[in-house]
Amino acid sequence: MGFYHMASNERRPAEAVEKFVGAYYGQHNPQVADGEEGFIAFVMGFTSAHPELKLEIKRVIAEGDFVVLHVLGRLNVQDPGAAIMDIFRLQDGRIVEHWDVVQPIPPTSANSSGMF
Repeated sequence: MGFYHMASNERRPAEAVEKFVGAYYGQHNPQVADGEEGFIAFVMGFTSAHPELKLEIKRVIAEGDFVVLHVLGRLNVQDPGAAIMDIFRLQDGRIVEHWDVVQPIPPTSANSSGMF
């Protein structure tokens, strides 16, 4: 949670990498290059393009070497947002691999459950 908050909401991805990431950072998001520099460049570019971006962690699931975050992401206060699942694999207590899935929140739903 600290990594996520520091990198995205505080706009300090380089510090987050130094504090939380292992010797190698494998990336499964096709828009982001492997390694620390790929992650830092992506976060800096995305947060620069969306200065009002806010990521709110709704749930955390941890099992073994994996941590899953269920997140509400909004580009700005008018944005209905997206439901995001970020999956991190840890090794020796440090993040070494990442996957994510992003689903826009639609204006209507076939159920009343909501996405969170």
